[in-house]
Amino acid sequence: MPTYHEIMTTDLGTLTTAATSWDGMAKKFHDQEVAYKRDVHGISMGDGWQGFSAVTARERFDVTLREFQYAQTEAKAVASILRDAHGQYVDLKGKLKAAHDEAVKAGMKVSDQGVVTYDYEKLTEGERNAIHHDPDYQQSVQKAVGSWQDRIDNAVKAVNDADKGVEIAFQGVVLDSDVTDGTMNGFNGKASGDIEKYEADELADITTRINSGDASPQEIKEAQRAFRDNAKNKEFNQMFLDNLGASGTIKFANKLSDLSHGGKDKGTYAGLQDDLANSLAVGTKDTNSAFYKKFRSDLQKAGVQKFDLDVAADEIKVGTGHGQQVRGYQSLVTLMEQGDGYSGQFLKDMATDIRAAEDKSQGGNPDVWDLRGDFSGKDDGWFANDPLDGVLGVMSKDPATTTSFLDPGPDGKNDNLEYLLKERDWDHVDTSNWTGNTETTGRDTFDKDVRTGLGLALSAGATGNVPGGDGDELGRHTAAQTRVMHDAINLIDYGDADGKYGEDPKHPRIGKADEVLGQDDYAAMRDPLSQALADYSPDAVDIIDGDAPGGRAGQEGIYGHGDDSQIQNSRSSLIRMMRGVSEADDTTNFERIYHAQQGYMSEELMDKDFPSATAATNEARKFGEVTGALNAVGGDVKMDVHDDKIGAATDNRFYGYHIGGGMITGIPVIGDGAQRLVDVGLNNYLAGVQAEEGSLSKEELSRGNDVAQDQLDRYFDKWGSERHMDHTTTEAAAGEARQSYVDGRQIAYEALRSRT
Repeated sequence: MPTYHEIMTTDLGTLTTAATSWDGMAKKFHDQEVAYKRDVHGISMGDGWQGFSAVTARERFDVTLREFQYAQTEAKAVASILRDAHGQYVDLKGKLKAAHDEAVKAGMKVSDQGVVTYDYEKLTEGERNAIHHDPDYQQSVQKAVGSWQDRIDNAVKAVNDADKGVEIAFQGVVLDSDVTDGTMNGFNGKASGDIEKYEADELADITTRINSGDASPQEIKEAQRAFRDNAKNKEFNQMFLDNLGASGTIKFANKLSDLSHGGKDKGTYAGLQDDLANSLAVGTKDTNSAFYKKFRSDLQKAGVQKFDLDVAADEIKVGTGHGQQVRGYQSLVTLMEQGDGYSGQFLKDMATDIRAAEDKSQGGNPDVWDLRGDFSGKDDGWFANDPLDGVLGVMSKDPATTTSFLDPGPDGKNDNLEYLLKERDWDHVDTSNWTGNTETTGRDTFDKDVRTGLGLALSAGATGNVPGGDGDELGRHTAAQTRVMHDAINLIDYGDADGKYGEDPKHPRIGKADEVLGQDDYAAMRDPLSQALADYSPDAVDIIDGDAPGGRAGQEGIYGHGDDSQIQNSRSSLIRMMRGVSEADDTTNFERIYHAQQGYMSEELMDKDFPSATAATNEARKFGEVTGALNAVGGDVKMDVHDDKIGAATDNRFYGYHIGGGMITGIPVIGDGAQRLVDVGLNNYLAGVQAEEGSLSKEELSRGNDVAQDQLDRYFDKWGSERHMDHTTTEAAAGEARQSYVDGRQIAYEALRSRT
């Protein structure tokens, strides 16, 4: 293992000099081949020598002639490996030198052995004395020294990893690859000049021994090194995966799953699982390559084949289901969930192929993924028993790809969204019925994490944001994103992408989004959908208020306008969606939507110009109507059940924070002025919501909400103060808001099925 000093002082030019010598050796072997073929081998080819001795000699001479040819191949391969090694060493040495130079520039000293210390000599006596008496500064110095030491150590380690790869290549290039060529330990006629080829072959051999349980600790370390050294190397990872094949990759993934979730040294095998996931991501990056096309074709077969996996086999200890096997796609998606950076096309191809395997209309089997047992929760939720849902979850980390996969398109020809929300069978858990000791097959059911990936994909595809990330600035969306959101709302609410349009007048479609999302098998979709609804606050506010292009009733399709496109769902659909995603054990989803819409309206009030009192009251009408609808939705959620979490925090509400404290994820960003204004509206806002709940519980829907209307007064007082507006104008605006509040709450009550 080369040390820091050896790396920095070694003359790497000797490698290219040696490569030139090996090229010269290949030429000399060629000259010998020509002479041998002319002066020796040619004798056996003429008519002058006949009989058994001639046949025997010809065979021997053929072997020798081939050895001259193989020797040239081997010599050229060695020369190529030397040049490859030189290129790698020069690159890695350059990175080590750069780390050294940057460390020195940052005030460090680096010894000849690569040890980093702080360079106190550059400081004045006063500075050194000050540092000596400042523990915080000393701690920061130690942290900086450690950081630079790690960088240099990692650079040295990278050279050592590459050096080991070169060693493996030199060991492999001289091995006789054909034991039937008439020689033992002769020259290698199939020698390759590619270092990574030998590393990939070696790693594939180690995976075989890991699968059989025969791998030594040293071989495990070598596998880790090979993955680490070639983490970004497309050719290496393609060669490695090609060696394994689709079926072998799945078997190795399953073995790593077993080892990382049971037995000893779980962390080591979990790390190898991460490495294999990265290898898959890098190797499949080029979806136009011959390797990818072959691997995908093989995977389409292996993906539906059955494989052994202990976690599935042991899920049912006794009876039907014990010893059950899993499908290849389930195993591969489980592996993919451990990594990232996958090609968007690969993700779409995976989702497309998995759908083809299960979609009855495409000749698939809807029950192909069915297993017995619960594959959710802390212990077993890591296994992707529903591979399509799993790959959608992976895809959600790449919003652009997710949008492309789900977007119905302007012509509506892409039916992936409709299939997922309307046609697909999501029940993949086999059950049994028992009558005494007699077991019969029961109805399929669902896991607790059902539709988790779908919810994440819908949020990513509709917004262009990674679910759970920081909120973006409020705005409109692309036409593709908008189509995803618009059709998803209609499919969830009406069961049809057209919404209530194009329906049979004799059998009108009934919106049920609040009921659908309230079901247990849709629970995992609520949080990401609430993030999407929050991101669409500008559209939602306009629809509820009636200012949207499609009005309150909505339109069949979106309002397409490039990056400023808008959904045109009906007002009642949006209200039912808001109610449905708020069906949860805490207030997070409702708060997210409430805050986001309040934030958007506050930003509008702070940023717009109001040339007249009429303009101001028109904007106030929108605020009051939307707030009334929001409070009514919150009242229907029965938010008083969370009193134990709320406590005194109700008197200190601020934009983007939970009722009980802590940040709400996915809240859109608003300006400082809007922030100050909306904080007033959110202060003790829950009291207004709970007052609506009181009206609902007593079925006094016509009763006023004095608490909420008092809040509106305070809000518009603050608005007038922030904008330096005439008190008469703000009073008129508040009055309009109070009046429209009543309309908004009634709209929400009518939209919710329980109120019709």
